[in-house]
Amino acid sequence: MKIHIKNELLLIDILSLILIGIISLTSFKVARIILGLPFILFFPGYTLICALFPKKTQLDRIERIALSFGLSIAVVPLIGLILNYTPWGIRLYPILVSLTGFIIVMSILAWIRRSYVLPSERLSININIDFSSFSSQSKLDKILTVVLIGAIIAAIGTLIYVISTPKAGERFTEFYILGEGGKAEGYPRKLTVGEEAYVILGIVNHEYESVSYTVKVLIGGEENTFIGPVILEHEEKWEEKIGFTPTQPGENIKVEFLLFREDQANSEPYRSLHLWIDVSEKKILTF
Repeated sequence: MKIHIKNELLLIDILSLILIGIISLTSFKVARIILGLPFILFFPGYTLICALFPKKTQLDRIERIALSFGLSIAVVPLIGLILNYTPWGIRLYPILVSLTGFIIVMSILAWIRRSYVLPSERLSININIDFSSFSSQSKLDKILTVVLIGAIIAAIGTLIYVISTPKAGERFTEFYILGEGGKAEGYPRKLTVGEEAYVILGIVNHEYESVSYTVKVLIGGEENTFIGPVILEHEEKWEEKIGFTPTQPGENIKVEFLLFREDQANSEPYRSLHLWIDVSEKKILTF
């Protein structure tokens, strides 16, 4: 059997769109892994390579595959860096949409460039599967072939199971603070006594169970704000704008954000973050 893929770029575009649908509508982790790995590590670089080198003779197959992986590793962080300076920030869906947009745009450019190349020089993918040769093999060769195919399938299945099955060491909680713009910048630095400052506090539960959280905000070691309880299911995210108000002047005052689990409320914080602020006396206008 001979499989001839004339327009692999269209297939890549369709798979990228299917991945967005799977992530948006389902929690099927195996499908996310199977499509997500090439989506990040191969598709961006491959479509870019096809746009740059539309002729099949310009690069051999090994070079094309190697460069596809290498360019993908370069392109994805660059897109993330650009997103960090946009209102959307580095989030799952902005990254998905941006990468898919890049892949589709590069595919269109590659298709346009291929249209100017002679059909005989255009890149196409051929996969030859010859079952007729199997019947002519010796009994031992047939057994070895079946064992090899079974071992490959078992290895792939084991890899998918290991990746998708939660391990005890992977149970954790994301705890982060962002500036008012929703990015990892623009934190309050200089305040006056009594001035309220704001940050965005985020919690994401990766504990594989429902967890109740509380947060204490300390300024200079003294409790200033209390938040909670915040009850989150596994993979559920909570983000909220919170405020804190310094009451004493000083330089390099530590603002601590302490996260507690309900079952550890009287122990050490489960997670902790901090900022440093300078607080000046409130100016009193005299007439």
